Amino acid sequence: MIAADRARFVGTLRTSPQAGPDPDVVVERNRYADGTERITLHSAASRPLRLPVEVALGTDLADLGAIASGNAGPELPASVHGSGLRWSCATGDASVTAEPPPADALASAGLLRWELNLPPGGSRSVELRVRPDGAGPLRAVGRAATSPLAAARAEGDDPTAAALLRTSIEDLQALLLRDAVHPADTHLAAGAPWRCGLAPADALVAARMALPLGTGLAAGTLRILARTQLTGPGPQSGMIPGPRRDAGPLLPPQCTGTEATLLFPALLAEARRWGLPEQETEALLPAAERCLTWLLATAGDDPYLRDPHSGGLTRCETQAHAHRAALLGADLLDACGRAGGDGLRQWAQASRTAFRRDFWVDDLGGGRPAVARAPDGRPVPHLSSAAAHLLDTGLLGGGAMAPGLLDKVQTEHLARLLGSPVMDSGWGLRGLGVKEPGFNPFGHRAGAVRVQETALAVAGLAAAGFEKEASSLLRGVLAAAAYFEHRLPEMYAGEQRTEGSTPLPHPAACRPAATAAAAVVLLLTTLAGIRPDAPAGTVTLRPVRSAPLGEIGFTGLRVAGAPFSVRVSRLGLAMVEEAADGLQLGA
Repeated sequence: MIAADRARFVGTLRTSPQAGPDPDVVVERNRYADGTERITLHSAASRPLRLPVEVALGTDLADLGAIASGNAGPELPASVHGSGLRWSCATGDASVTAEPPPADALASAGLLRWELNLPPGGSRSVELRVRPDGAGPLRAVGRAATSPLAAARAEGDDPTAAALLRTSIEDLQALLLRDAVHPADTHLAAGAPWRCGLAPADALVAARMALPLGTGLAAGTLRILARTQLTGPGPQSGMIPGPRRDAGPLLPPQCTGTEATLLFPALLAEARRWGLPEQETEALLPAAERCLTWLLATAGDDPYLRDPHSGGLTRCETQAHAHRAALLGADLLDACGRAGGDGLRQWAQASRTAFRRDFWVDDLGGGRPAVARAPDGRPVPHLSSAAAHLLDTGLLGGGAMAPGLLDKVQTEHLARLLGSPVMDSGWGLRGLGVKEPGFNPFGHRAGAVRVQETALAVAGLAAAGFEKEASSLLRGVLAAAAYFEHRLPEMYAGEQRTEGSTPLPHPAACRPAATAAAAVVLLLTTLAGIRPDAPAGTVTLRPVRSAPLGEIGFTGLRVAGAPFSVRVSRLGLAMVEEAADGLQLGA
């Protein structure tokens, strides 16, 4: 890996036995995330060389869901197309073009051939470009272009934090793509190598966790998804479409469109607190209102938002998303002088009351939140990382956190569970408790450590005052990051950390991944507890007093559209070192 968006492969060969033991040709391949690969042959021979170059290409154009499950489709036959080859299937076409054009293209074998002349000490290159037919190449933002993400830095007692934040921001920069029709708007690809497109829920989650780097990414992502919003008549009016996502062996697949629709108004509300300009907020407000209208219309008289594609199943994390959207959405509507806030708060209050009664499963250890409720009202009692979403309450005005679905006693019990070896693997938060039936350390929703949910747990636990549990999870992720060269995959095995052990990579994980890279921003800035209210001209600091990484400072963050720097001492005291003119420190 040369960078998050580039990999380099080098091979050597001898063209004749008379050359001796040393190779006289170096074959260098540079592969870029935008679908380009450059193959260069460098000659160290003392005589001219004429070399045949042959590239074999093939694809099955398989569905991404099948690929994630490790299934391959039948290899498709190719046809000659311009200066390359094309493949076709029922779901679309793809082509590979070459520069210079090949001397010969054998479609039946998927081969492109060249005869390259290399002078002594000279080089020749071939460039391949792959893209879906009928579409332009992926429009990467690029390193030279103006990025919506600030190049923040960390420094302090723990060198891992600095390296991890630097690499994660590089990953986010590399995953930035421009909208094909509106190039001023950018979003994050979900991850490489097999989720290189827009995943609405993941893009919103990543943009929200990356708010300390500025509001530009959030604004672009919101504008892009607002253009996809369903606005016609019917029960889906107001939804942000999204594909279904496998939820593991214990629950049916879920609709990521539901999650995206609930994330949209929450992200807009929090982006405004971080400094999204009022005119941009006003432009996006109608789409957020439609999301909130869909929420209330879909819930109706029910205090719960049921999964519309799971036969009436009520998921724990869906209620957390809906409750947060209602409260942050109400706050946003009030601030912008729009009606509807009271109705959203009333629904959120009814949801809190019902959730604390219906979703809490009593046991000898003090109880736990159910992961879901069946259509007949029976709780599904498995302990999973979905419970971390119950601690993710969202940011209101004046640096206040929105109330959560759990009461104080329930929150304390949940914190103890998340901090116990049942859930804390030593490398981060497991997706499912080790004592639950169906636990699998490699289960992507049944035991693997997911960096995104670990970060949400750390932030939520710290905000609720459970610093010991938050610090343990944080240190576990940083320990794992060292083994992944500070480029965290979206998930890795949830095996228990022991002396001398290492975290095991997950075979289907993307690396780099948008949610993992953005989660690092949330993980580390949680130590400073930055709670801005840009419209009010204030920022409040709630640092982690135990200072689990010792002294740590952040430079180059952005609050209210200006650089923001903060330092947390070894005593857990925070001090602002740079801020926008007129920004006041809140109580």
